[in-house]
Amino acid sequence: MAVTEHKTHVGRHTLIRVVAPEPLAETPAARYVWAAARLALGWVFAWAFVDKLFGLGHATPAGKGWVDGGSPTEGFLAHAPKGPFAGFYNDLAGAAWADWLFMIGLAGVGAALILGIGMRIAAVGGAALLVMMWTAVLPPENNVFMDDHLIYALLVVGLALVSAGDTLGLGRWWGKLPLVKRLPILK
Repeated sequence: MAVTEHKTHVGRHTLIRVVAPEPLAETPAARYVWAAARLALGWVFAWAFVDKLFGLGHATPAGKGWVDGGSPTEGFLAHAPKGPFAGFYNDLAGAAWADWLFMIGLAGVGAALILGIGMRIAAVGGAALLVMMWTAVLPPENNVFMDDHLIYALLVVGLALVSAGDTLGLGRWWGKLPLVKRLPILK
């Protein structure tokens, strides 16, 4: 078990010496698990972007990608929403500005998570996007209120809180940039 040691000194005398277990989130194993979770969730966002962009035949049918003139929001938002927000989402279906914001959000959050940079903005943007996806189909199909969108939203916020971009990512380097030091929200 890793330990941390803290000493309080007055003059030449040690007043107290505390040896405590290192917090679990700071152990090398935990850092790698958080990094793996970051990369996995980043891939979820990046894959959704690429599939909607090119229509790879998974969630987006071949020939219906954004590059083919399809709308990344129209199919789902026109037909799938249910519950109290269905009308709101139906009205957004196929709107060019909604398509652009959705695709920028998917690409930006995916890239930030994969690279390990901009984790705070990725947490806010990713959580907002995921909560909106959750509200589009209330109540969820398999539970009274909980589904994977809420779990992913909690995860993306947790990843930012534990600095998951610092392990297997560019987070440490990114955090040392003058602009990021001046504007910590970019960390």
